[in-house]
Amino acid sequence: MKIAMIGQKRVPSREGGIEVVVEELSVRMAELGHKVVCYNRRGHHVAGREFDRASLKEYKGVTIRNVFTIDKKGLAAITSSFTASLAALSGRFDVIHFHAEGPCAMLWIPHIFGIRTVATIHGLDHKRAKWSGFATKYLLFGEKMAVRYADEIIVLSKNVKDYFQSEYGRKTHYIPNGIGQPSIRPCEEIEKKWGLEKNEYILFLGRIVPEKGLEYLIKAFKELETTKKLVIAGGASDTSDFMGRLRQEAGKNPQILFTGFVQGTLLEELYSNAYVYVLPSDLEGMPMGLLEAVSYYNCCLTSDIKECMEVTGDAAFYFKKGDYKDLRDKLQLLCERVDLVKEYKMKVKKRLGTDFDWDIIVEKTLKLYSGEESLDEDSNDK
Repeated sequence: MKIAMIGQKRVPSREGGIEVVVEELSVRMAELGHKVVCYNRRGHHVAGREFDRASLKEYKGVTIRNVFTIDKKGLAAITSSFTASLAALSGRFDVIHFHAEGPCAMLWIPHIFGIRTVATIHGLDHKRAKWSGFATKYLLFGEKMAVRYADEIIVLSKNVKDYFQSEYGRKTHYIPNGIGQPSIRPCEEIEKKWGLEKNEYILFLGRIVPEKGLEYLIKAFKELETTKKLVIAGGASDTSDFMGRLRQEAGKNPQILFTGFVQGTLLEELYSNAYVYVLPSDLEGMPMGLLEAVSYYNCCLTSDIKECMEVTGDAAFYFKKGDYKDLRDKLQLLCERVDLVKEYKMKVKKRLGTDFDWDIIVEKTLKLYSGEESLDEDSNDK
């Protein structure tokens, strides 16, 4: 098949979970002999110009097209998905795969030309705290365009699947994100750069946005009795003001470290040597950071939202969403009970199975592309 991907910022990139997913799907599909074209945004990396890289025309067998983008908050996704949708009309694609609610606002364009479309809703973006006013309405419009015009809709959590059924009566397909093969690394670069040692820090790694619950994570950590550090790793995504508030909340506490955006060896070492991975989110689609933490066999502490619990089941600790005191108490317990941390690292190893296998995920996605009706909804819900 000839396949187009629209909605990601850039491939290859770790600017967000969508970019990781699109890369994993595209590269594997290209390896299977499909022709895949990724329509990337032009513009600067969301974490800063220092992370910009030269524009590519090809990546691991995937064709890259860079489309016109107004590189401003609230306009980048709108303009890039519009120009990508127009550009894709001449590509004679068998299917165009839109990613995220915002880009889905342009899904009607290939639809009216009779091109098969698939939409992946990575999360209910219109509910995210960083958006308001027109942006929220636009994201909700994108959701409605996917409901109305997409030939198939993929969702990443059963909670979102239930939402589409109850809100729109629309059938969707639950296909979760996958887990790659981790590179377990000793503390080397992170020790040189930040003085971090194995099992001596609590890790958050993800986008720095309000719905991740970082404000009350910092508040909870400041009340702990521990010598461990709190490492907050990740870049701001259209939320530089929020990052400023977090730094103000942290103050001059020497135990709280902001690393900024990380990738490559630094990222692998952070996951490999964390004492506990914590994700205090109020809202998620399917948390890629949590999936990656699981792949590194980390003991995880997350909020008790369904999207997190679907990933870790009984192999993680949970606290009541938004309750910083409950978060503080759970963190204190884990800091004091090394035996529990070890026990849950073993539990998470047993948790991993075929549910998060990228090759199986690609196989299911290709079936939707081709319009096969053999994708068993009941089996996907188990």
